[in-house]
Amino acid sequence: MPRLSELSCRIQILSKDIIMKNAIIRALKRDDLPRVGQLAETNDMFPSEMLEDMTAPFFAGHAASHRWLVHDGGTVDGVVYYVPEMLTDGTWNLLLIAVDKSAHGQGIGTRLMRHVENDLRASSARVLLVETSGLPHFARTRGFYEMLGYGEEARIRDYYSSGDDKVIFRKSLV
Repeated sequence: MPRLSELSCRIQILSKDIIMKNAIIRALKRDDLPRVGQLAETNDMFPSEMLEDMTAPFFAGHAASHRWLVHDGGTVDGVVYYVPEMLTDGTWNLLLIAVDKSAHGQGIGTRLMRHVENDLRASSARVLLVETSGLPHFARTRGFYEMLGYGEEARIRDYYSSGDDKVIFRKSLV
């Protein structure tokens, strides 16, 4: 007979599974921008004021080349943005992934990344690049990409600012 603590743990796991099953990954809507801005800022990505310009091509009808998606589990708790690299054959760049900090470790980021990878494979993409900071507080982010099978391809020293390297991860999609 299971103990009460085991039953409580099982209920919590089932609760998370139900939430994830009811969540959808969908295209960004203009109404999502305030929440996406919060996600970007709380994850130290960029100021939310930049969103209007960043999303303009998407909302102008260029969704094939500027792909914005959100993870919606009742509220937007994750966002991704990826674009094709100009002058390449099937190389894409993930410019943003952000998940609500209170939901880190619940599989939302992994679900978003798998969705992006499958979407790009269906479009005959070959390579996905991901860029992030080399600062110590981005170590968890770098570990996340490594866990998903991305390898560090390059490091550009002092790219973002003095002491803040740009770390580029790569994954083959073929």
